[in-house]
Amino acid sequence: MAVGLALSALPAAMRAAESAAPTAHDLPAAVLDRYTGDYQLGSRLVLHITRQGEQLYAQATGQALAPIYPESTASFVYRIVDARIDFIPDPPLSINALVLHQQGDDYVAPRIELSQGSQIEAAAARRVQSQTAAPGSEQAARQLLAGLAGGAPDFGQMTPELAEATRQQLPQLQAQLERLGPVQTLQFQGVGSQGWDLYLVRHVHGSSQLRILMGADGRLAGALLSEMSTGP
Repeated sequence: MAVGLALSALPAAMRAAESAAPTAHDLPAAVLDRYTGDYQLGSRLVLHITRQGEQLYAQATGQALAPIYPESTASFVYRIVDARIDFIPDPPLSINALVLHQQGDDYVAPRIELSQGSQIEAAAARRVQSQTAAPGSEQAARQLLAGLAGGAPDFGQMTPELAEATRQQLPQLQAQLERLGPVQTLQFQGVGSQGWDLYLVRHVHGSSQLRILMGADGRLAGALLSEMSTGP
């Protein structure tokens, strides 16, 4: 069982089976080129849109290149995950943002300069290379687990998007932690490819993995709690 407190556009769970192909729309290269560029989905996450021939691709920080297919002039869908991208026009011709729709949530990503996107990704790469927990990460992880177990997490220490996702999933998360029992140890395991800190959590009745993403402002921007084992 894995319950996500998302905010990662295109989270690591991009392992859904390929869906049925959408209706094809032939778009000229000049239209596709309007959409290419970098879009910022979070303080540590960039979505690159590129074109190869007549095919448009999306690639999030730390993830593989994925083709996206037009349903209309400005709406594209993935086939490897249930997600859609709508590009937001700024008349007459420019594109100033996109909206990623996934798992019932909408993530608005403003368009940024390529140099800014490169800086964000370089910072993420340095974190992955260092394999060092972000400042305040362990304390945030402990507070999150305690708050979820008690049914009263500190929403003020989360981004608005994560706070809303947590409110929606709080009953399931609280039940999951009740089954696992109180936390005994919390062990830092490293930094994932997208800059998430990974923790092994040992509970009285089992173990779990907690992945958290710290925002640039020190608030939690993402979390994913995955149950690994339960026992007597």
